[in-house]
Amino acid sequence: MVLQDLGRRINAAVGDLTRSNNLDEKAFDDMLKEICAALLSADVNVKLVQSLRKQIKASVNFASLPSAVNKKRLIQKTVFDQLVSLVDPHAEPFRPKKGRPNVIMFVGLQGAGKTTTCTKLARHYQTRGFKTALVCADTFRAGAFDQLKQNATKAKIPYYGSLTQTDPAIVAAEGVAKFKKERFEIIIVDTSGRHKQEEDLFTEMTQIQTAITPDQTILVMDGSIGQAAEVQASAFKATADFGAIIITKTDGNAAGGGAISAVAATHTPIIFLGTGEHMMDLERFEPKAFIQKLLGMGDIAGLVEHVQAVTKDSATAKETYKHITEGIYTVRDFRENITSIMKMGPLSKLSGMIPGLSNLTAGLDDEDGSLKLRRMIYLFDSMTAAELDSDGKIFVEQPSRIVRIACGSGTTVREVEDLLSQHRMMAGMAKKVGGQKKQMQRAQNMLKGGNKEQQMAAMQKRMAAMGGAGGMPGMGGMGGMGDMAKMMQMLQGQGGGGGGMPGLGGMDLQSMMSQMSGLMGGGGGGGRGGRR
Repeated sequence: MVLQDLGRRINAAVGDLTRSNNLDEKAFDDMLKEICAALLSADVNVKLVQSLRKQIKASVNFASLPSAVNKKRLIQKTVFDQLVSLVDPHAEPFRPKKGRPNVIMFVGLQGAGKTTTCTKLARHYQTRGFKTALVCADTFRAGAFDQLKQNATKAKIPYYGSLTQTDPAIVAAEGVAKFKKERFEIIIVDTSGRHKQEEDLFTEMTQIQTAITPDQTILVMDGSIGQAAEVQASAFKATADFGAIIITKTDGNAAGGGAISAVAATHTPIIFLGTGEHMMDLERFEPKAFIQKLLGMGDIAGLVEHVQAVTKDSATAKETYKHITEGIYTVRDFRENITSIMKMGPLSKLSGMIPGLSNLTAGLDDEDGSLKLRRMIYLFDSMTAAELDSDGKIFVEQPSRIVRIACGSGTTVREVEDLLSQHRMMAGMAKKVGGQKKQMQRAQNMLKGGNKEQQMAAMQKRMAAMGGAGGMPGMGGMGGMGDMAKMMQMLQGQGGGGGGMPGLGGMDLQSMMSQMSGLMGGGGGGGRGGRR
């Protein structure tokens, strides 16, 4: 996947430094060299890399650091913050409003994936309650209207185009006028692909803009464009003054850093990433979440949104949530979590969202990763009801059960032991989360009476003591055990269901516990499940 290798190299460089016994300026410089080399090899602009290096060095000045400062944590936080700054232009993208027409115009190079992305974005807004429509103003490319018509029909989105009119500005104006009259709220206009050296097509682009006066112009950029991204983006910005960027084909094998350079060059926000060919393969872009995912920390909010989009079954989630609040995590809970992962789509897409799963499936493609998870299901299916509903201690007391399960599932004793080892690690995390939940409940009860200011101060002190062993700084308020309760509340609140987490299909526990273990140095869910 695009940028996956970049994330591994940066993560490895920071990890090697923080594990080093001799954390001095030389080790710090070596880490910076590796990070810069990784960015350059990913086609990030050299001036941008130099600027990043200077910013990190300025923030971590060894000569002036007090002795009490935790250097490792400071370095981790600085690297994280500067990488976020690299992809964050600090500019708010346009947000469409319901009850009025919002015209969105797409521009970009030939072959960037504009037509497909138009349909993806229309579907994205459609599923969120907007009345959406598509207009094909690409009269240059043969088959452009047929492609948009086919995509729109499949997604059940109204469309407009012409097989006889050759002036794209007229087609665009007619389509927009038609859908405005019919009170559509999102009207997306697809245009021809063009290059900065094609002056006539750039003039045509401005004519279309004048004809339809879009509320937002979006530049669609191929993730594999490389070093040319900055020049092309600057040319489109000067002519069309686009307000947002969508990067496509991020599921390929190209470096992908060139598209990041375009953000810095134009000070324009990325709003979505195209992650595949299907209509669902469009991810909302958020700088902090993107860097967390890049560095293997996962993207919990993105995961929750994805799960809610693909499943409505909440029975398992409610049962799992009930268990975790009691500090319990059975073998059956683990099985349901693995099953939920398998239902949610390609493993390559999910592994970046779920902390720990990227370790579990490291070096595996979608087919191998799915096979690995299926073998885990074979192990669960060879267990008795008593074994599945147990906390796992039954296998320690009666090791012969492990041999029986291996024989019954056609796997090995080693695989059974690895599976149980992963379950023990996750059960330990569940116990801590359950304890945290009880602490919060006790604190809430305390605040119902007495001196609230004193009780609040005492509660904050206790929570700080519990969360003091935090993990990677800069994780958006999820840096320690004390903040895990916040994430639990966030997950519980998704979908509006009280007392459970509708739509999460049990996956909330897997992601949350992997997140915890990653923060605490447990290596996420990346145990040794499966055959080596």
